Amino acid sequence: MKIKEIIVVEGRDDTTAIQRAVEADTIETNGSAVPPSVIEQIKLAHEKRGVIIFTDPDYPGERIRHIISQHVPDCKHAFLPKHEAIEKRGRGVGVEHASDEAIRRALKAAQLVEAEATEHITKEDLIDAGLIGGAKARERREKLGEKLKIGYTNGKQLHKRLIMFQITQEQFARALTEVLQEEKK
Repeated sequence: MKIKEIIVVEGRDDTTAIQRAVEADTIETNGSAVPPSVIEQIKLAHEKRGVIIFTDPDYPGERIRHIISQHVPDCKHAFLPKHEAIEKRGRGVGVEHASDEAIRRALKAAQLVEAEATEHITKEDLIDAGLIGGAKARERREKLGEKLKIGYTNGKQLHKRLIMFQITQEQFARALTEVLQEEKK
């Protein structure tokens, strides 16, 4: 699988894992500070080929994603569920620990983001679905984020991410139904 866009990762081990799974070029942030020189590289990459941000499913990874998105809006985003990015001994979490198949799935999902969503999901939809407030909200958001390939977020960020990734009402309803059915098992 060859990736047209340039993939932004955190470090050398992530680059190794990406290049083991797919044919792609990467830019490494080398930490969560993301220096201005790296931001400039990402801006140029975005203009020339497009960018997919693919950071670890943890706080530093989300921080890097946020910093880059502020400076270079309209990037695509690839997400790994935390359970697919845990080191075998359980000591670390990161893209470098994911299987080749998990990496390919995340990158494919990032490339398949729909160009136009017809109707945005509202905050009221999220409350009605039990994704904001309530005993099972956090667990439901985590499972929903995994199914929609948008990563885990808190309630406020979930609404923003659904809009950012142009998730349609239909996609949302289908994923929510799966989450609720799994809950009953």
